[in-house]
Amino acid sequence: MEKVNWKIQGMSCTNCALTIDKYLQQKGMQDVKVNFIGGNVSFDLPADHAAHEIAEGIESLGYQVVGHSHGHGHEHGSGQKLFKNHFQRFLFCAVFTLPLMLHMVPGLHSHLLMNPYVQLALTVPVFIVGMDFFGRSAWKSLTKGIPNMNVLIALGAVAAFGYSLYGTLTGQAEQFMFYETTATILTLVFLGNWLEDKSVETTQSALRKLAVSQKVMANMIAYDEQHQEHIFPVESSSLKVGDLLLIKTGEVVPMDCKILWGQASVSEAIVSGESIPVERKMHDRLIGGSTVVEGTIKTYVTAVGEDTVLANILKMVSDAQAEKPPIQQLADKISAVFVPVVISIALLTLLLNYFAAGHNFTESLLRSIAVLVIACPCAMGLATPAAIAVGLGRAARNGVLFKNARSLEVFRNIRQVVFDKTGTLTTGLFTITDFGLWQGNDPHAYGTNVTGVTAYAFQRIVFSLEKYSSHPIGKAIARSWKTKDDIRWAKIEEVKGLGMKALDKEGNEYLATSYAAAARLTDDRSHNVYILKNNRLLGWVDVADEIRPEAKQVIAMLKSAGIKTILLSGDQKQKCEQVAAALGIEEVIAEQTPQQKLEKIAALNKNAPVAMVGDGINDAPALARATVGVSLSDASHIAMQSAQVVLMNHGLKNLPLSLGLGKHTYITIRQNLFWAFAYNIVAIPVAALGFLSPTFGALVMGLSDVVLAVNSVRLNFKKVVRGRETSDLRRELA
Repeated sequence: MEKVNWKIQGMSCTNCALTIDKYLQQKGMQDVKVNFIGGNVSFDLPADHAAHEIAEGIESLGYQVVGHSHGHGHEHGSGQKLFKNHFQRFLFCAVFTLPLMLHMVPGLHSHLLMNPYVQLALTVPVFIVGMDFFGRSAWKSLTKGIPNMNVLIALGAVAAFGYSLYGTLTGQAEQFMFYETTATILTLVFLGNWLEDKSVETTQSALRKLAVSQKVMANMIAYDEQHQEHIFPVESSSLKVGDLLLIKTGEVVPMDCKILWGQASVSEAIVSGESIPVERKMHDRLIGGSTVVEGTIKTYVTAVGEDTVLANILKMVSDAQAEKPPIQQLADKISAVFVPVVISIALLTLLLNYFAAGHNFTESLLRSIAVLVIACPCAMGLATPAAIAVGLGRAARNGVLFKNARSLEVFRNIRQVVFDKTGTLTTGLFTITDFGLWQGNDPHAYGTNVTGVTAYAFQRIVFSLEKYSSHPIGKAIARSWKTKDDIRWAKIEEVKGLGMKALDKEGNEYLATSYAAAARLTDDRSHNVYILKNNRLLGWVDVADEIRPEAKQVIAMLKSAGIKTILLSGDQKQKCEQVAAALGIEEVIAEQTPQQKLEKIAALNKNAPVAMVGDGINDAPALARATVGVSLSDASHIAMQSAQVVLMNHGLKNLPLSLGLGKHTYITIRQNLFWAFAYNIVAIPVAALGFLSPTFGALVMGLSDVVLAVNSVRLNFKKVVRGRETSDLRRELA
């Protein structure tokens, strides 16, 4: 299977997405995801299918695959060159439609404009442009079995135009003249579609800020044969992994890099939402798109193109947008049958008004046309994607990444938040405070221990073990006791819940572990790391870790929102209780293995939905089992893969924001769906009873989607965190 990601132009509603989705599944594509708001389509392409054939098939439906200009795509593109967007179509049609409406202005009644052939001449250009778009789209959707909204518009316009043309040709123009209705419907729907496009586009504003083109000039460093350094400008798009760069004050980091020389203050607001610059020094990594606020550094490129952090963020958000949360499924089912139902209602309106209510055919037809043009299936399809696009965009702009839309929706139910301790509530930046060699019953004695190991040899063993560890404590010890004289192990592995386990070339087994594994050898449980050789205790290491400065405020904000906080850790109970007491955490569950963590999360889930926040390899199973798993961006790779939400700020500052966004996004979805259903339930009967003209119906239909988009955009500015805003917390911490 080949993973295909395409950008599709021309999708305007859920029915468009359903059409493409149905086509791809009929062709045997797997894991199909279609997002009509972003225009993104992804699927797994079987080996026996050609991508260009699938692209041509999509273009035959009336859409355009960006980057494919062959076959149908070329023909489609050339047919749309006259008008690039709905606004241009609206302006063209308005030129001919406005004269048809002049008779409504007092003092401008003109016999010339009332001439049916003059009205026909003014309407024909509008009708041609309208049918070129609405008619073409309607026909293609009908032939593919999923009629879209344009079927309703095309039917209404054709009915009004055909009825008027019949009256003109039979000499009964005064009783049959609806040219004004035809032109006005098409013109106002073009206006409404343009307003809808602009409104929906604003829901993507946060993502567009992330996706802004990073094609900037970079200062590449090169060396000649005499090893003289030369600096010359190149476009960032031409950079490759390993290229050397010079980045100065005020310049944008062109691609992901690692600092080789120098230090600088760097603004990473593009991916973290944090406006305060962070200090970066030698060996630190820089994110492409961040800005050097002050300083000069030399770097080498570590990732380009789709492998960069920014590209992966955008892909993650795009994938999340394409996911259909449970609440959208009902709306999609209704959208799929909406158009046939509305056509049936319009036909019933014509028949009942003419035969049962005693209205003449002209009045009955006008009412049925009003039903066609006022109905809006797009509103139901737009309700959820628009809100999710804004919610995901605001989250991404503030350094919160949701891997799927379901997590955003499920967050509204969270009643418990479970925290790991090390690296989550604490900084994970440990320092060694003490160490000792085992002396029988006196674990605090120094010198050569009972196994004959010196202090230097002990440090060498510990470094050789912990240099392979992914745990923050292991990494800190390895940094402090780094030596070139490390042991070359025959085998070494990191065992979940146990620690580092190694075999040397002589067959001796070494273990760097917690007290749980050393309990049978000593009753002193006060140390962090115990070192064993062949099941005999060699010594111990103590480290100190600081509580994250934002942790206490975050816990307080969660508690004020009525969310229970729990500390779940594999660390010693005494140390966990000290951290919990300092932060105000309500419950402590300490000295847990990964399996026990998994069981605790499962048990907690039965009582109420749980969010688990962790960063270590030991947290991965629990993160996967929780209702929502939350990982930090500096977490282990497996923890980030297991979590559904990633906090990019190397801390907890935005955890309350992510919870609040989940809740308020769901509220916005419910508001949107209520409006979408209420609008159609009220508007269609009102039009059928003759209280709305087709002209007014066309205008209202276009504005209905705008209402949803505007309501969704409110999420960008809405206060979603109870108590103090996250920005207030940032300022205080700064």
